[in-house]
Amino acid sequence: MLLRLAHADLRVELVPLLTQGDRIQDRSLAAIGGKGLFIKELEVAIEDHRADIAVHSMKDVPAELPEGLMIAAVLKRADARDALVANPGVKRLDDLPRGARVGTSSLRRQAQLRALRPDLGILALRGNVDTRLRKLDAGDMDAIVLACAGLIRLGLESRITARIDPELCLPAVSQGVIGIECRAGDAHTRSLLQALEDSPTRLMMDAERAFAARLGGSCQSPIAGYAELEANQITLRGLVAEPDGSRLLRDSVSGGIENPAALGRRLAERLLAAGAGHLLERLRTA
Repeated sequence: MLLRLAHADLRVELVPLLTQGDRIQDRSLAAIGGKGLFIKELEVAIEDHRADIAVHSMKDVPAELPEGLMIAAVLKRADARDALVANPGVKRLDDLPRGARVGTSSLRRQAQLRALRPDLGILALRGNVDTRLRKLDAGDMDAIVLACAGLIRLGLESRITARIDPELCLPAVSQGVIGIECRAGDAHTRSLLQALEDSPTRLMMDAERAFAARLGGSCQSPIAGYAELEANQITLRGLVAEPDGSRLLRDSVSGGIENPAALGRRLAERLLAAGAGHLLERLRTA
């Protein structure tokens, strides 16, 4: 749609693909290899020239891209916050009764929710958004936590009970950012995609992804990173957590827009010095 608006004569064809992450719904993402399962088959289609571009939610894209591929454009960031979707009578996280059952597939969310509300029962939740909402509506859970951006893009903003402040639950790295991947050597496609590029979002994304890359985290690692841009100044907050929420390592850095990746690496080094390295290594070998 956006490409057609930017280039009136362009013909755009959708190439349907079902990824491994879509096929396996009975196990947690952490157990089957993480969110990269949603990405790999799309990248293979680009490499094989069956597709020219792939559109990703950047929070699902691993820190390191395959050689020869690049994120050629990022769209303006949508609401990066997490969304509480709850049964009637609940207006915010604090309204959930003791022992309430809360569903989420994210270890990052699980860790922060457990730190905030140790009394909650955290349940693993898989499936697409409609499937997750049906489980909530059927009474399987008292609330679920999803990304605001995903609900908004699906026309389901009315289902959001409360938008969770980043101070309470720091978002995933690049949450709310849509990125478009293509072959690095495909100059024509890259030039077409430049019309969609949002520079402020790129700066924030680069800081967050450099932070995650330096930490070397995986789907087993509850890592959060969120950058904000104001008056040519980036403020980046980061978190590394124990999965059970018993320990949260937090820090933040600020700096100019000249080198957002360096800012992300600086924050990662600070958290590594505070003990994040030991925590992440233990999780990798567990």
